[in-house]
Amino acid sequence: MREGSLDAPTRHPIDWQDPAFYDSDAIDAELRRVFDICHGCRRCFNLCDSFPRLFELIDESETGELDSVDSRDFKAVVDACTLCDMCFMTKCPYVPPHEFNLDFPHLMLRYRAAAFKRGERSFVDRQFAETDRNGKLAGPIDGLVNWATRRGNKLSRPVLETVAHVHRDAEVPRFHGKTFEKRDRAEPVEVNPNAPAKGRKVVLYATCFTNYNNPEIGMKARNVLARNGVETRVLHRGCCGMPKLENGDLEAVAEQARTVAAAFRPLIEDEGYDVVALIPSCALMLKFEWPLILPDNEDVKMLSEATFDLSEYVVDIARKEGLADGMKPLDGDVTIHLACHARAQNMGPKGAEMLRLIPDTKVQVIERCSGHGGKWGMMKEHFETALKVGRNTARAALRNGASYTVSECPLAADHLVQVMEREDAEKAPERAFHPIELIARSYGI
Repeated sequence: MREGSLDAPTRHPIDWQDPAFYDSDAIDAELRRVFDICHGCRRCFNLCDSFPRLFELIDESETGELDSVDSRDFKAVVDACTLCDMCFMTKCPYVPPHEFNLDFPHLMLRYRAAAFKRGERSFVDRQFAETDRNGKLAGPIDGLVNWATRRGNKLSRPVLETVAHVHRDAEVPRFHGKTFEKRDRAEPVEVNPNAPAKGRKVVLYATCFTNYNNPEIGMKARNVLARNGVETRVLHRGCCGMPKLENGDLEAVAEQARTVAAAFRPLIEDEGYDVVALIPSCALMLKFEWPLILPDNEDVKMLSEATFDLSEYVVDIARKEGLADGMKPLDGDVTIHLACHARAQNMGPKGAEMLRLIPDTKVQVIERCSGHGGKWGMMKEHFETALKVGRNTARAALRNGASYTVSECPLAADHLVQVMEREDAEKAPERAFHPIELIARSYGI
């Protein structure tokens, strides 16, 4: 046995269809095994709030060891986990293939799955996870919805906080009735026939967020790819299931995986399309989480192997064929926050690599958590913690003083700006960008 491992981390399939997966005694025994190892190591103390909560429980217990911590107190540790995977990917020396076999995020997922099966997930959490339904309902009345959810609305935000437990000061996504799919159909784009990458074909997985909350990301991605000779199609068959994964609703995630993967298979198998996911969390689901949930599903396997993160795909073009001419320097430097779910894809800092393709532009990288964690950071019980976790990231961005602040995760981008406002309102940017928006700006599109 070695103290730590130099091998690449590997993950086991999630055995969610086995009744033993949900056994409370077995889960408690595994929590105690893993937490005791974490207590003896503590390398992960500064990643998120789960580990400080765990270590505080132990340090303040009667014996100062895990044996005197009540299992009922473990829920606070589980609730603080955002499933960012950074402990598994970057910190823990005991992940598989090490014989200690630690996978902290998937253990938190198992705890939540058992709680979900017992009916312990709140009504609000379950409704927030219905992202496609919510987008379709909000779209036709987007003006009213966006007014009611606007930060600073003293009439409606206290009500939203009471009813839905969303903190009244948290930035929340806007909705668009004119979705990415609708805009793509209404605004045809011409593919550059002289680009070095002419002949590539991509189906853009719109994702719930891009489709309903930020269609501009999709439009910029489509237009940049077209400038580089890539034929694009847009498909949104349904959500990737990340919000339901966070709830522990594994059966619903599996159903989404089957449905979406089946819709993509003919485009991949019969027509030769690559698949590009526009949001890192969704790319992570398609590439890694779905194959662990449905390891024997051939549609899921094919989709996983064909999927690229957006930044990853643009960098792949640059390396293999070269980008189309026409990019010009930006009017200032760039600071990019590398999203946790981009880092968890184990593909390298592709967002930063992509931005460095812009001529004569300095790109500075921040590899720290923004503190957002999906809807987690918006909720009343977590919002102040989310601000605290993101403080060092915000301070680093402010110190850099770049003209553009960027994150691959749009939710993290908005949250990061909010933390920067709290730190120094005068120096905080009005908004943060997605990396593809700056590539499009460099091209003048």
